[in-house]
Amino acid sequence: MFKKIFIILLATFIFAQYLGVSHGAGTESSSDSDNYLDQYKAAKQFISRAEKLEKKDKVDRATKLYAKALVKLQEAYKKDRNNPDILNYLGFTLRKTGKFEEAEKHYLAGLKIKPNHNGINEYLGELYVKTGRVELAKERLAVLKNCNCEEYAELKEVIEKN
Repeated sequence: MFKKIFIILLATFIFAQYLGVSHGAGTESSSDSDNYLDQYKAAKQFISRAEKLEKKDKVDRATKLYAKALVKLQEAYKKDRNNPDILNYLGFTLRKTGKFEEAEKHYLAGLKIKPNHNGINEYLGELYVKTGRVELAKERLAVLKNCNCEEYAELKEVIEKN
């Protein structure tokens, strides 16, 4: 009796191991879906470090970190194309690396999903200022007017400096 139970348990264990290996080889597993969140989190860390470097006027080093963040965000975007936060940071890193047209496309895609997204509205407004379209930036500011948020104050300051 003990021998039968042992064989059944051993066979079950081996079969479970086999399924685990083959599952990870060709199909999306839960670790794949978690992976895009890891990519997103890593990108946010690169962005945070890059912003600190920018404040210290180390623009070249910051740009390299933004480029690293961009790669991570592109990977996350492949797994979740309807996440306005990913689109926001994609636009942000593209803007910071000088790819303004691509940045605008991602911001606008994010706004289609969530029109009142504070970050996207602020950053898109900053892009508009940077590219000489201040009237469009003011439209983004109007969207943020009643949010009582730092994004409104920051975009307002950028517009006023222009």
